[in-house]
Amino acid sequence: MADVTQDRSNYIRLFFAAIPLIIVLRLLFLQVFGVGGYKDSALGQAVYIKKIYPPRGVIYDRNGKVMMNNSIVYDLVVEPKKVRNNFDTLLLCKLMNVTTEDFRLTFKRMVTKYGWQQRNLTLYRNLSPISVARLQENIFEFDGVDLIEHTERNYVHGCGGSIFGYINEINEKQMKSERFANYQKGDYIGVTGLENTYEEVLRGTPGVKYLLRDVKQRIQGPYKNGTLDSLPKPGKSLQLYLDGDLQKLTETMMANKLGSAVAIDPQTGGILAFASGPSFDPTLLTGANKGRNLSRLLDSATKPLFNRPIQAMYPPGSTFKPLTALVALDEGVIGPHYGYPCGGGYYACGRRIGCTHSGGGHAANLGLAIANSCNAYFCHIFRLAIDAPKYDNVHIGLQRWYQYMSDFGLGHPVGVDIPSENGGHIPDSNYFNRVYNGNWNSCNMSILGMGQGEVLLTPLQMANAMCIIANKGSYYIPHFVKSIDGDSNTAQLQKYRQKHVVAHIADSAFEYVIAGMQAVVDMGTGKIARMDGIEVCGKTGTAQNERMIQGKRVKLQNHSMFVAFAPRRNPRIAVAVCIENSGYGATWAGPIASLMIEQYLKDSISEKRKPLVKRMQDAKIIPNYTFILDSLEKQQARERERVKNMSKDSLLILTRKKDSLRRLDDSLMAHYYYNKFYLHKRQN
Repeated sequence: MADVTQDRSNYIRLFFAAIPLIIVLRLLFLQVFGVGGYKDSALGQAVYIKKIYPPRGVIYDRNGKVMMNNSIVYDLVVEPKKVRNNFDTLLLCKLMNVTTEDFRLTFKRMVTKYGWQQRNLTLYRNLSPISVARLQENIFEFDGVDLIEHTERNYVHGCGGSIFGYINEINEKQMKSERFANYQKGDYIGVTGLENTYEEVLRGTPGVKYLLRDVKQRIQGPYKNGTLDSLPKPGKSLQLYLDGDLQKLTETMMANKLGSAVAIDPQTGGILAFASGPSFDPTLLTGANKGRNLSRLLDSATKPLFNRPIQAMYPPGSTFKPLTALVALDEGVIGPHYGYPCGGGYYACGRRIGCTHSGGGHAANLGLAIANSCNAYFCHIFRLAIDAPKYDNVHIGLQRWYQYMSDFGLGHPVGVDIPSENGGHIPDSNYFNRVYNGNWNSCNMSILGMGQGEVLLTPLQMANAMCIIANKGSYYIPHFVKSIDGDSNTAQLQKYRQKHVVAHIADSAFEYVIAGMQAVVDMGTGKIARMDGIEVCGKTGTAQNERMIQGKRVKLQNHSMFVAFAPRRNPRIAVAVCIENSGYGATWAGPIASLMIEQYLKDSISEKRKPLVKRMQDAKIIPNYTFILDSLEKQQARERERVKNMSKDSLLILTRKKDSLRRLDDSLMAHYYYNKFYLHKRQN
């Protein structure tokens, strides 16, 4: 019995000794090691960790002019769970000059979207300087409210929106991607253009500041004398090949037009000008109204955010003929003196392909055929090339032609340093096998030789093709950035320094084609581009423009195309211009291209040609049916979405669906033809 009592006494002593030990260990872990999150919670109450965003890198043009820099703006950020019943909403709204109703609706919308547990919600962006000044003096009155400083982009010259792109706050989907894994909510990223491609370069490195707060959450000063703080590191600057004056001029000439204008330095691949029409004021994508402006631009019938120089794909028309000539010369099926007796059209395949000129003299040799843009000549020499006896089979000949086109940078993205580039379309044997079930010959595709049919190019590809001809068989990948923080040899730019040799075509073949292109400007279809003291080599083009309406291919107004480079010897600029729905190449595209060349090579426009500049700037060439078709197609898309969600089991609904869509299609066609014929007749 004594032993049992003794054991019980020992257990009791051990128990009372263990209790203080457990308490001491628990306090040690809570206060020193922070197990359970209490240390973090206490630290979060006493210390405010503020992220300091660095200024993004400045962007300069080729002459050192600032094209884009930064301004400091402030956003109002709220921690939802700290906004309680005693929160002074009225005073906060008064300081910001907003209504309490607006604040409540905004707060409710953000909480509904992100939840109460979200640490920081950005309620108001880009506060006015007066609001910021008032809030900075009184911010301590509001628990869970803070002002977050970041930089907003300034487009110094109000141009280049399709080049530079814009920045926006990162979203949940982007944060899940591998590229942005280290980003946090509230960070800003480049969404489009150079801002996106060079995001990691332009962004810089954020800093952190630790601030001590009192029990009322008022900032008392730096925590631990700022020993834990880190300074933000500004983003690196970019210098571009872009010529700011040329870019501004080009965008003003592209106003109220649908199309593109691209200029490249053939010796480097550097892009000198890059305009998408209609252009838009890039400052619309900054400031507090960015979201509203973005929605309006996206909904516009003219699609100003559609980056036409790299996303629009057109039949190149006659601007393609110099490439057809190079292939025929290199394949040995023609020589420079080869002529064709064109009598106003090409009839060799049993159907007429019309030509602007009649009489064999206009295509008596290669140079004249290029100068006079003879359709029959280039349809014929294209067939000669793919039907060459050495291939024994037209399928093999077409594949050889396809390889030439691929070497010229066609049928695939060139690799420009902004995102969303399209590759155009170059048909090969597999394509025609699918279309004609393997039963085809060169007559099925003869119009490819004159740049029509299935061949589609982007304006950037057209300009790059001019670089290839100007350089007699080589090019550098077109790109904007010349150097990063003054260093032109960074790893990111190395691929743009590599010279690409094309198809190993003889220099003599290029010389014959170049001579014909100079004749285009000196005496042929492109005389509008002729200027004093500069040998310009160019090619006009009038590209057929067709659109599928009600399942039928309908011909619209032609596109005006012009490509050129200058001067002939040691070329410094190559251009491609496309003006949609505007007719002949020499009417609109040719003058714009020639003015771009003059501005770049002479740094100004001569007095006698300034009226031509004004005519290009004042011209409004967007046809009315663009807006009508866009409106009706949006209506049709909404109707399709509506009927798609209907019950498929109801025969009545299915019948209504067919009738509804047929009525929309009929309405679309009726409005189109009314606008095309009646309004056009009335205006003339």
